[in-house]
Amino acid sequence: MLLRVVLARLPRIMSKTSSENKLIASNKKAWHDYTIETQFEAGLVLEGWEIKSIRAGHVQLKESYILLKSNEAWLFGAHITPLKTASTHIDPDPLRTRKLLLNRKEINKLFVAKDREGYTVVPLDLHWFHNRVKINIAIAKGKKQHDKRASTKEREWNREKQRILKR
Repeated sequence: MLLRVVLARLPRIMSKTSSENKLIASNKKAWHDYTIETQFEAGLVLEGWEIKSIRAGHVQLKESYILLKSNEAWLFGAHITPLKTASTHIDPDPLRTRKLLLNRKEINKLFVAKDREGYTVVPLDLHWFHNRVKINIAIAKGKKQHDKRASTKEREWNREKQRILKR
């Protein structure tokens, strides 16, 4: 009897763990334009209509950035398109600034890194973690044009090596 109960609950448990850490949106431009040094995972303060839109996949991080002011971190430029079925008594703003939830030590590290020349804080991706939306942010240094070319050349060479090894 006990075994039957455990086996009946097993598929539900397995499906729950497989839905964790699902990627929602990625900022591929950040990986191209910056050299990523240190990554942090932060929570986001969101409204109900934003969660519904994120679940529907209406989010874009392409031109978003992180602003640090008054010992807080804010996400600017992340575009969350409101659903057509959003409530009529609210006026959803797709580009509203959203507060990031970080520890004091992490915020201090971001402030120190931002003050160094050539460094910035960029969002990398949005993902689900235990039914909460999390964002990966990174301390990054901007690449110059020749660095971008070198990384593209290296990536193409690695692909070519894999093709050669396959044969």
